[in-house]
Amino acid sequence: MFPIMMGRMGLVFALLWGCTLCEMPSSVHQTAQGTLNFGDVPAVVYETHAYYEPGPIGILFHMVHAFLYVVQPNPFPRDLITSVAQQRYGDVRQQYQKAIYYELGFIICASLGILFILIVPVVGLFFCLCRCCDNCGGEMHQRQKKNAECQRGCFVTFLFVTSVMIFAGVLCAYVANQNLSSELKGVRHLVNSNFRDLHMLLNHTPAQIEYMVSQYTIARSKIVSDLDNIGPLLGNRIHEQLAKDVFPALDGALNMAGTMRETKESLENVNSSLEVLREANKDLQQKLSNVQANLRNTLNDPACSAPNVSRTCSSIRNSLVQLSINANFNGLPDVNTQLSNVKKVLKTDLSNIVQKGYSMFNDTPNIVKNQTKSIIAGVKTMLDSIGANITALTKQYHIQNLLDNLALNLSYSQSYVQDYFALIDQYDFYRWLGCLVMCCLVALILAFNFLGILCGYCGYDKHASPTTRGCISNTGGNLLMAGAGFSFIFSWLLMSIVVITFTIGGNFEKLVCEPFHNKALFKVIDTPYLINPVWKNFLPGFLYQDPEINLTFESLYSECKQNNGVYGALQLEHIFNVSKFLNTSIYTKNVLDMLGNINVNMSAVILLEDAGRQNLINFTQTGIGSINYPAYLAEINKGITKVDLLSFANDLEAQADQLAKGALENALKGHASNIRSIHSQQVIPMEQAMRTLSQNIQFLQRTASDLPTKVNDVLSSIAAAQYLVSQNATYVIIQETENYMDVIVSYFIQYLNWVKNSLSFEVATCKPIANVVDTADIFICNFVVDSLNTFWFGLGCSTVFLIPSIVISVKLAKFYRRMDTEDVYDDSLENW
Repeated sequence: MFPIMMGRMGLVFALLWGCTLCEMPSSVHQTAQGTLNFGDVPAVVYETHAYYEPGPIGILFHMVHAFLYVVQPNPFPRDLITSVAQQRYGDVRQQYQKAIYYELGFIICASLGILFILIVPVVGLFFCLCRCCDNCGGEMHQRQKKNAECQRGCFVTFLFVTSVMIFAGVLCAYVANQNLSSELKGVRHLVNSNFRDLHMLLNHTPAQIEYMVSQYTIARSKIVSDLDNIGPLLGNRIHEQLAKDVFPALDGALNMAGTMRETKESLENVNSSLEVLREANKDLQQKLSNVQANLRNTLNDPACSAPNVSRTCSSIRNSLVQLSINANFNGLPDVNTQLSNVKKVLKTDLSNIVQKGYSMFNDTPNIVKNQTKSIIAGVKTMLDSIGANITALTKQYHIQNLLDNLALNLSYSQSYVQDYFALIDQYDFYRWLGCLVMCCLVALILAFNFLGILCGYCGYDKHASPTTRGCISNTGGNLLMAGAGFSFIFSWLLMSIVVITFTIGGNFEKLVCEPFHNKALFKVIDTPYLINPVWKNFLPGFLYQDPEINLTFESLYSECKQNNGVYGALQLEHIFNVSKFLNTSIYTKNVLDMLGNINVNMSAVILLEDAGRQNLINFTQTGIGSINYPAYLAEINKGITKVDLLSFANDLEAQADQLAKGALENALKGHASNIRSIHSQQVIPMEQAMRTLSQNIQFLQRTASDLPTKVNDVLSSIAAAQYLVSQNATYVIIQETENYMDVIVSYFIQYLNWVKNSLSFEVATCKPIANVVDTADIFICNFVVDSLNTFWFGLGCSTVFLIPSIVISVKLAKFYRRMDTEDVYDDSLENW
């Protein structure tokens, strides 16, 4: 069935070209992520440029078109022509008034031309008979008038102007005649160019189809690449979805491992700080006791009994009780038990266990890849079979044989046309010669007119009487009369040619050329049931036996004019549906079925081993919550000493300065200096140790306050994530697998869409078909019809101006010809 349909398609091509003959004279690669780049189908550059620029003669063409618009301003009679074509004669008889109204301008002009043809010869005959009887200016006598010179000048001017108009008309006709002959000489090249383009269309189509088929490898390569990378592509998507719950759970466990390490460090810091403080506290107490004893000895000096000194010494003696320690760290319990428990917990490396969970979960792409190896291998095998099926289906329709037959028929048509070129040239020569004869007849009359004017003007003597005019003047008058005579003889013949060519050329322009240019002619041809009474649309009915398809000659021409593909222009999907041929459901059903069998089992993924869970539970049982934090904080908040040693030293030194210079003053200042030394060497390090102890105790207190709750939350999160991965990941896996399959299918869809687009716009571009129609339009309308219309327009103007030329020539000849008699005036009568 397909070869028959394609044969009919080829016949349409032949008909399109045959219409042209009938209208001649009857006597003769990958870009963005997921997007594929299939490249451009190898383009064909056609040779023919079906465009016509008439040049300067275009001005004459526009004048003729304007004249025809005045003659026939009515719109294209589509309904009337459709009725006639469909042989609805009853309707035609009812619409005859519309036909007459449409042709009224042509009827009036043709009627005037026929009247001219009938009347002018009769008038010429009677004019000749009248002159033979010495009437109608035939008497060789001229009456003398005072305004004779003015009349002669006016007649000369009018005849010259009329002759110029006749000359312009015959020149227009001659130019049109020459233009038609010269343009016809270029038709051979234009026709051969169209044939070469049609051959290029047929010859390059197989390579373009082969290119489209070969581009399937790009889609296949991309699919294979995605299949090989199913681990990163599908596995990462599954991983990303599950990670939303898994990573927070594992992060919590990992943070708890860090908390364990920090707890151990804090406990160690508490023990070390506590030990340092106890030793320092004991040493400080000893030194402060020594300072008290030494100060008391100094204050027992006899100098303190002096009246002005005793009060100062008494004040110092009373303040010695402040030189003692305030904080007692010996009463604080140590944290060795808790530290030992934490160290036991840390023997299990929770961080390593959590990292194993991370590692197993992050291995999801490899799990997916390993569990889908057999499925991927089967899909690859299926892709190879799909490519083989596509190649086999393209050969099934014998496109090459069809194109070869079309090329053979095209070669026969080309030979047939070329055989008629010589005949066309021969008949064009006859036409050119006939038109040249018509122009020569008018030129002969013009020659008589211009020679008559020239001889009459040069030989005229205003002092000579009508009977004594010179030979040259007389010859000028005779030439003018000869021009008038030839005008009578040939004007009816010229007008006959004008009427015939006007009727044919004018109607062809208004009924064929102009409707073709504004697409009205296509609307007539595409009228439903016009060509075949039982077919709504003739073209699809002829090609596909389905007249309901919306395929028209206008749409075919428009598509080809835009150089779109034959597939879209002829709507070949009705006999070769590429969507069905490359239906993704056909080629991807089995692929989707196989990919649908993907079932990723992630039960082997263990996020946190039992040892890790037990380790977290053991951490809550280390006893850090039983530490007596209030006792620690109470001692830490106390000062090292009851009094600030620096303030005490400063006060002691100030009081020493109030004493008289001597041994007592010096001794007191020495004790003040010793107290400062104790502060810098003992108190400051102890304060630093207390700050360290405070920070660690506060951290331990914060950690212990909600440790069981935090551990329970971590264990619950781990359990929920583990359940999701092991038991409830099916939904995520199915959803991401479907997304992955959609991507795989998208490559088939991209290839199909590219094939459709290429077939519609790039493969077998049918610009040559539109060029054939445009060439026929150029040949018939621009070359023949425009030249023909310009010819009758110029010849008709010349013929019409022959009438005033006859009248003026006869009148002017009286002033140049030698008369037989003249008016005689008597002098006596004149003087009377």
